[in-house]
Amino acid sequence: MHPFKHTALALSLILLLPLGISLANPPRAEGLDGRGWRALPRHSAGLAPDPVAFADSAIVQVYAAATYGWRGYFAVHPWIIFKRSGETAYTRYEVTGWGRGPVVRRNGAVADGLWFGAVPTVLAEHRGAGVDEMIERIEAAIGSYPYAETYRSYPGPNSNTFIAHIGREVPALQLDMPANAIGKDWRPLADPVGRAVSGTGWQASLFGLLGVTVGIEEGLELNVLGLNFGIDLNRPALRLPLIGRLGFSNGVPTAEAAPNSAEQVPAEARP
Repeated sequence: MHPFKHTALALSLILLLPLGISLANPPRAEGLDGRGWRALPRHSAGLAPDPVAFADSAIVQVYAAATYGWRGYFAVHPWIIFKRSGETAYTRYEVTGWGRGPVVRRNGAVADGLWFGAVPTVLAEHRGAGVDEMIERIEAAIGSYPYAETYRSYPGPNSNTFIAHIGREVPALQLDMPANAIGKDWRPLADPVGRAVSGTGWQASLFGLLGVTVGIEEGLELNVLGLNFGIDLNRPALRLPLIGRLGFSNGVPTAEAAPNSAEQVPAEARP
């Protein structure tokens, strides 16, 4: 068999594996009571430490959850929350593509809420000493995000581009975004090479469609047309499109979290 056919067959098998796993594990049940997205829960997932009980602690968490609808089979939506020492409520930032004006949203939903029925995973968490200073840098990164008026779901810039920008600007986050965070690798033609999202390596990428990332957190990851393939040796796993990873989890175990909240999503945050 011609070497090209061998390569094509291998790539097909690598892609079919995460596709099969993704289809076998739907991200959520479809619209409840026949009312589509309006009925999907967005209450607290109980993952954020109680901000009142931990009022003296500065806390930062980064989340990701399966996106709404059919895109949830192969992509995630991320956001970041934080509170300074002495504060008793979280501030949440993310990018969404609906509505008018700037795409960066502040406090548009419950801090650790389900994303239209999808339970989030904690990608990064930091508490205590030095975190107040980290929050200052995070807010500066949010203010310097260069695509605050632009949103493209594919290949970017989008919600994953936004959180990846914060990760690059604040290496202390040590943020390792999953392989199915489509848009995390989006870089303009004028700036194709730079720091990896985790701050522990480097990346070369053309518009998030073709590139390579090498880092302590990311391992080795190749990007072809927005589909990421790689291997993580830090927490041994394959980095795969659609499902993110296959192997040891990269999520952050949480404890002392807040109880589930009955708080509802503000009307202005709904699509």
